[in-house]
Amino acid sequence: MNMDWKKLVSLLKGHKVYIQTHNYPDPDAIASAFGLQVFLKHYGIDSILCYDGKIEKLNTKRMLDIFHFELYNIDDLPDMKAEDYIVTVDAQKFNANITDFIGEEVACIDHHPTFIPCDYLYKDVRYAGSCSTLVAEYFKESNTPMDSNTATALLYGLRIDTNNLTRGVTPLDIDMFGYLYEYVDTDKLSALNNSSMELKDLQAYGAAIQNIRIYDNLGFAEIPFDCPDGLIAMVSDFILDLDVVEFAVVYATREDGLKFSVRSELSSLNAGQIVAEALADIGSGGGHASMAGGFVPSENIEKLGHLYDEEIERRFVTICKEKGSAEHK
Repeated sequence: MNMDWKKLVSLLKGHKVYIQTHNYPDPDAIASAFGLQVFLKHYGIDSILCYDGKIEKLNTKRMLDIFHFELYNIDDLPDMKAEDYIVTVDAQKFNANITDFIGEEVACIDHHPTFIPCDYLYKDVRYAGSCSTLVAEYFKESNTPMDSNTATALLYGLRIDTNNLTRGVTPLDIDMFGYLYEYVDTDKLSALNNSSMELKDLQAYGAAIQNIRIYDNLGFAEIPFDCPDGLIAMVSDFILDLDVVEFAVVYATREDGLKFSVRSELSSLNAGQIVAEALADIGSGGGHASMAGGFVPSENIEKLGHLYDEEIERRFVTICKEKGSAEHK
């Protein structure tokens, strides 16, 4: 099912509506949720933005301040009921990165592949560089007024998830970038661009640089301490930028397990499929062909053996060899 804004509005009318992002929401998830909230408000539908986990990255925290909207942790929403409607954005029910809240997930807007199907009453799941792109299209196709605050948030989400239009970009992303740019507040955009790194970010980069290992065109790096999802993804992008790396695997050690971020520049090495296969018996993984994530819970780390870093590399190298080429350098 593709975008049908009238059907979505009709479905949600008369219900208490929550818009849920994935846990540890990033700029694209937050922008998508905010944009959808503004869109629905125009048609008389109030909604509450919610998530589970933490808001960890500096640029994500700054978004809440700059764009003046409220995003509630589920712990602060004790009155959610089973009959309340939930729209998931930038995530899909049953995925490992989203908590199953008590409300009913009736709709989904997402740009990631579907790994576990769900029978939504409304489903808009299409491949695009960002979920912000899909939400922006709702405004354009319905001729809904676009204010500068919403446009700037959506453009920022689009830029971050596509790494400034260099990763996973589709014609729709380009179209929506041009559409949003007409309404953008450049001062707000500059404020976001100037607040993207904290000291802990630099520490994570330093740890990754110390631990990087290259196998032909595959790059691996471990961050040996707890690290936010968004920061792991940034380090993964950094490793992929190395001239000899075309497939990057970065993982951080957390109290509850190992968190992975995987990036690929090669059509033969699908990041989402490879991480899902590599972690299938010990955890979970999935995502796009060019960018994906995964997780191994702490109780399963012992299955990797004493030298778990070597076993992680062996798993990914073996799978990539079957699909391409990877030899130790």
